[in-house]
Amino acid sequence: MSFTESFKQNFIENNRWHYLVDGLGTTLLITLLAVILGMVLGFLVAIVRSTYDKTGKMKILNVICRIYLTVIRGTPVVVQLLIIYFVIFASVPISKTFVAVIAFGINSGAYVAEIVRSGIMSLDQGQFEAGRSLGLNYRQTMTSIILPQAFKNVLPALANECIVLLKETSVAGYIAIQDLTKGGDIIRSQTFSAFMPLISVAVIYLVMVMILTHLVSKLERRLAQSDRR
Repeated sequence: MSFTESFKQNFIENNRWHYLVDGLGTTLLITLLAVILGMVLGFLVAIVRSTYDKTGKMKILNVICRIYLTVIRGTPVVVQLLIIYFVIFASVPISKTFVAVIAFGINSGAYVAEIVRSGIMSLDQGQFEAGRSLGLNYRQTMTSIILPQAFKNVLPALANECIVLLKETSVAGYIAIQDLTKGGDIIRSQTFSAFMPLISVAVIYLVMVMILTHLVSKLERRLAQSDRR
């Protein structure tokens, strides 16, 4: 079979290209919402852990956060996805996409937390002392002085975490979500041709990652330029 015939069979006939387009939309939706959840959760955990490291307060919350980080970073994301869907929400009528957002968001939050915490802990202790000299309490110092600087320092790493998360969502098909990867698999099951649909899925992921990588590189250059001013 020629390339043209194979392309027509896999994508044109029966409008099979819709599987990829619809799957891409689902993948991007899951990624976007999971990134938001992961950022919020990660920042909260990072604040708790850094506060404990700096002041010794929030001991119980710090223990909970350490358990969360250990469990999430020590188990595969696909296993977490399956547990959340087939165990935690087994008897609950809930959207599979929502389950995927929760699973990937919780997983990403663990890595975001350590990225942000490293940014906070890398700042000089004098930054905290400067806040106190201005009459700010710990919370005000953290929100007004520490977090803005830490966020700027770890922004490229956070952007790279978003890229990793985008690729991790490719396992969403394990709970029968029709994401981009599942769309390619559906085409393969109908045409019995694996090469073109799977290569197409790989190329789409590659293009998205290349675009995001380019944006991250531009962001890093801008941050470097602002630091020199």
